[in-house]
Amino acid sequence: MVSGNGCPEGVNTRPLFLVIYTTVTVGIVFSSLYVFSAVYSSSNSVSDSSSSWFSSPSSELTNSGSTLIKDQEPYVTQPSTATPPDFRRTDVHNKGEKPIWEAPDTKTMPPPETFLLSKELVQQRAKDNIIIVTFGNYAFMDFILSWVKHLTDLNLSNLLVGAMDTKLLEALYWKGIPVFDMGSHMSTVDVGWGSPTFHKMGREKVILINSILPYGFELLMCDTDMVWLKNPLPYLARYPEADVLTSSDQVVPTVVDDSLDIWSQVSGALNIGIFHWRPSQASKKLAKEWKEMLLADDSIWDQNGFNQLVHKRYGPAVDEDSGLVYAYDGYLKLGILPASIFCSGHTYFVQAMFQQFRLEPYAIHTTFQYGGTEGKRHRLREAMVFYDPPEYFDTPGGYLSFKPSIPRNLLLEGEHNVDTHFILINYQMKQIRTALAIASLLNRTLIMPQLWCRLDRLWFGHPGVLPGSVTRQPFICPLDHVFEVNVMLKDLPEEEFGPGINFREYSFLDNPLLPKQVKESWLDVHLCKQDNEDCHASNDTVHPGVLKFPKGSNEDTFKAIFSTFKDVKVIQFSTMQDAFLGFSDKKREEKFRNRVKRYVGIWCCVENTTIGHIYYDMYWDETPDWKPHPPRTPEEDRPHF
Repeated sequence: MVSGNGCPEGVNTRPLFLVIYTTVTVGIVFSSLYVFSAVYSSSNSVSDSSSSWFSSPSSELTNSGSTLIKDQEPYVTQPSTATPPDFRRTDVHNKGEKPIWEAPDTKTMPPPETFLLSKELVQQRAKDNIIIVTFGNYAFMDFILSWVKHLTDLNLSNLLVGAMDTKLLEALYWKGIPVFDMGSHMSTVDVGWGSPTFHKMGREKVILINSILPYGFELLMCDTDMVWLKNPLPYLARYPEADVLTSSDQVVPTVVDDSLDIWSQVSGALNIGIFHWRPSQASKKLAKEWKEMLLADDSIWDQNGFNQLVHKRYGPAVDEDSGLVYAYDGYLKLGILPASIFCSGHTYFVQAMFQQFRLEPYAIHTTFQYGGTEGKRHRLREAMVFYDPPEYFDTPGGYLSFKPSIPRNLLLEGEHNVDTHFILINYQMKQIRTALAIASLLNRTLIMPQLWCRLDRLWFGHPGVLPGSVTRQPFICPLDHVFEVNVMLKDLPEEEFGPGINFREYSFLDNPLLPKQVKESWLDVHLCKQDNEDCHASNDTVHPGVLKFPKGSNEDTFKAIFSTFKDVKVIQFSTMQDAFLGFSDKKREEKFRNRVKRYVGIWCCVENTTIGHIYYDMYWDETPDWKPHPPRTPEEDRPHF
């Protein structure tokens, strides 16, 4: 996409051409010198001390007991992944500022007042009077690192991260990330969506907005569970009259280009995970009333409060062309960012709306998902936009992969309904169950296959896909549509559930961050029928990197043959159909079953029923004439374990 004014066709084009030609030529010369200099200097300036992912010198940051926001009255009583990502020195920084990712050249933490939020601190980081901000606690450290890395990859350095606990503050400081102390004294663990602490975080966001706007800077406020794929600042600059530009939960497109969503057609809630504030009187008035509303009533969710205030007055349009609307008090000018390119978890991962409209996405916000924080992380990994440390891509024990087999008729024939959806999912689930067993047996990390769905998953009854959406059927659905990603990652007691089974996202082997030593250490396993003359259990490869292996082999055969290939990084099976007879050890079999039964969740939901969800069953094929249907009574409303 290209934005900006068109160039008028004028006279005197020859002199203009000569000027442009001369300028470009000189620019090329200077650019060449600069690139050569940068390459040479970067190769000699990388500090080994900052190369580790989470390491930081041990230190303590004591609390001074004073308010952590300078220059303002406190609002509450105090205390109230080609190459592995290089998180080291970059040249992305403002003039006079240390580059982001460059570790401090000191071994002790500066005094606490160094990290107080102030106008001067924001001024140091702001560029063109814009500051980009996120905040969180240590549980979201990896999300924050990915958030920062995406921005610096886009040559954006005008950013700040608010730390809600001392552990995060110290960790970010030692990695060279601009950080300030929010004074929240929050726990370092994941608080969980909807919990009281989660709501406290929402209030901290509102207080933070009220703190920064009076400084006079434009504020692009972001949740940590989103990433930037394209520099949003030129887009935001297209709407200089807007007081607030916000994302939304809209799932039905109102536009098919990159203009703002049509405000009168947006039925989804405005989503405060991505929104841009200009320091106007109208926006400051809104922020102040929003803060006062939330501090007065703990039961109000911050996003609901924002929507309630904005819709006090909603309309008319500011003008015929911009897409802005008068809102809140009738003076605030509001714009709704297009959901096709400022993507939610639905418009990106389910509808792929940006692809269908041939647009470039600016952002992904991991909403509309069903696996908690672990589900958010996994979705970003599926999209290959999450920056994991190098060890994530070279796990001890190696990886197990397989080529899923799905008959055409299961995908494309018949109506898209509950029955055909479950037939398709169950067919894939049985193969995944076998792969999980083999991965457990060989102590390898399973690379999950792409998962195909016929029906969408939501929190309420629907006809299969949302009316008006552009969801294609069938579609590659996120893993959390069927599997309980958060449960799969839990440390379940081994004495009851057997050994844990590590897994990776389906796109893992395509990730540019996958190292060469993994890509080049590969064994293809072609399953064959045991009654074929040339099909027998042997560790002799028929071609370099290719092994024939009998279908229906038992546990002992698997162990005997594949122990020879324990140093091979990736073993890929041609299929999982009839690949494994089962565990010889019945106690281990029972523990495995206890574990994987918990790996699957629900589909939701059938319309016009009291209980509309249907439980997936990992061992569906052991129930004669298994059919998908919602629980008929509250007593039946339980998973299959």
